[in-house]
Amino acid sequence: MTLRFLVLGDSLAFGTGAATARDTIGARLTRSLQGAGHDVDPQVVAVPGATSLDLAAQVRRVTGPVDVALLVVGANDLTRQVSPVRAAAALGAAVQDLREAGAAVLVVPTPDLSSVAWVPPALRAVVAGICDLLRTRQTVAAERAGAVVAPVAPELARRFAADPALFSADRFHPSSAGYALVAETLAPPLLRLVAERTDAAA
Repeated sequence: MTLRFLVLGDSLAFGTGAATARDTIGARLTRSLQGAGHDVDPQVVAVPGATSLDLAAQVRRVTGPVDVALLVVGANDLTRQVSPVRAAAALGAAVQDLREAGAAVLVVPTPDLSSVAWVPPALRAVVAGICDLLRTRQTVAAERAGAVVAPVAPELARRFAADPALFSADRFHPSSAGYALVAETLAPPLLRLVAERTDAAA
């Protein structure tokens, strides 16, 4: 049976900064699913620059049924100053729509932006705290709507902060190596989610 895999969200979900299409998070996770024995039909509706307020439009763009969805969002909510309350509510609504359509959903909440180059060292603790606040609200909203939230932000932030090669030339988005690290971190919870869905359907 073909596993219909949806990727939605912002530029991280889209793959901005990756050297080739094969290096994007969606492509890498598709290969992880294939390696686990699944026949995968991927669909990417993510849009660079998207905030949580744009998720409803992305969900409407989905063609056909979806078995599992990866939703990556949050960075632009911070840079565009979308309130955490509105951002979390929009995320929860998108998850609910996907769940009602029959999809299992893995949410990757906002990254820790304190590791990016343009944040002055004196402000990194403040930026990290703002990211934590949004991530907490996202987690509550996503889990209430039935999603699984990937608990990866602190670990990834430490790795990115320690290795500039994980960033692309714009010093904001991941490089191909950065996407490899992100996909490596997300593959286990995604595979568990798919396995649980498969077991439940058996």
